[in-house]
Amino acid sequence: MTRTARSVLLIVPVLAGAAAWSALDGLSLSKTEPASAALDLPVTTVKRGEVRFTVSARGELQGSNSEMLVAPMTGARELNITFLRQPGELVEAGDEVVKFDTTEQEFALAEAEADLGEAEQQVAQAEAESAAKEEETRALLDQAKSDLKLAELEARKNPLVAAIIARQNTLAVEAARDRARQLEQDLGNRKATSQAAILIQQAARNKAKVKSETARKNIDSMTLKAKSKGYVNIQQNTSGNFMFWGMQLPYFKTGDTARAGMAVAQIPDLHSWEIRAQVAELDRGHLAPAQPASIEVVALPGRTFQGKIKNIGGTNGPPWDRKFECVFALENPVSELRPGMSARMLVTTQVLQNVLWVPSQALYESDGRTFVYLHSGKSFSPADVKLVRRSESQVVIEGLREGQVVAMASPDQSSHKKESSGGGAMKALKGS
Repeated sequence: MTRTARSVLLIVPVLAGAAAWSALDGLSLSKTEPASAALDLPVTTVKRGEVRFTVSARGELQGSNSEMLVAPMTGARELNITFLRQPGELVEAGDEVVKFDTTEQEFALAEAEADLGEAEQQVAQAEAESAAKEEETRALLDQAKSDLKLAELEARKNPLVAAIIARQNTLAVEAARDRARQLEQDLGNRKATSQAAILIQQAARNKAKVKSETARKNIDSMTLKAKSKGYVNIQQNTSGNFMFWGMQLPYFKTGDTARAGMAVAQIPDLHSWEIRAQVAELDRGHLAPAQPASIEVVALPGRTFQGKIKNIGGTNGPPWDRKFECVFALENPVSELRPGMSARMLVTTQVLQNVLWVPSQALYESDGRTFVYLHSGKSFSPADVKLVRRSESQVVIEGLREGQVVAMASPDQSSHKKESSGGGAMKALKGS
């Protein structure tokens, strides 16, 4: 048998089988929905009933009145963590949670205390020298005053002595008076000079004292303690260089460095919990503060908590994925809750009764029209409808009747796909 004959014998059964399958497939489709089967379209019916519009969100538990432990302002660019509590560890008020390396501040303290001791010695020396000079000047002034009195006594004899002697006595009195006056001025000047020197030394001492106190305060501030009882919630480390956009930031650990002002750990209030979530911008207009919410904590399955919207923040994110921050307050906390637990929130924004609705996939919008593909005879044709309200999964409409069949995919696209698929099979058969 030739190669051509063998090929013909192989192709004929394949074509026969394909024809038989097509006939059976057409027979089965004719018993159900001819139009949808012919175009391979998923369909649904228009339903009437209650439609709930909800907004869902996900977030993490955290204390609403939480205590944030931040790296202190010590003048250093970065602080090394030498001790850090484990995530979720229970601490009491006054317990140490975070410690930073104090080597640099201890050196600064020792240097400042040495400067302070030297400055105090300089002040004492300046005060002693000032007192000695003042005492010396006072002694000279007393001597000058005594000499002045003696000269004045001698001058009283002037009427009884010769004129030349009287003149000498007068000159002696004037000289003694000038000396006493000069010594009084010197005493005042020396006091001012000595006081200025003492003030300079006291300023140096105060500067060293401030440095010492600052270093001591910095050392104390580099140990962060809990002010209340709670569970430790370690924060994410944002001080590193992360090369990949979108990657999750690591959490702080012992040995990491933190910049001043960065939050390293958090002690949530065990009696007040909240969840921060990012919600799609389209849902912004349906939410408002004080709206009730149903909250499920992933780690506590089967339990539902009640809550409400605490506040709504501004939008953020890229233009193609805008979101806004929504804070939920949990109203009935239990002792099993821990910071960082994942939670799901569900807010019912509106309930419509006795309305017509279809799945959102069945509604189309184009050129200002809102329409569905309505089953009519053996095909589907566009039918305009009025959109009343839309959710992620349902749309409330007007203009149709309950029970009418609509397509959940475009007939044009499905027909095109079927033709492309059939053409490809025939081409494969022809090519073989």
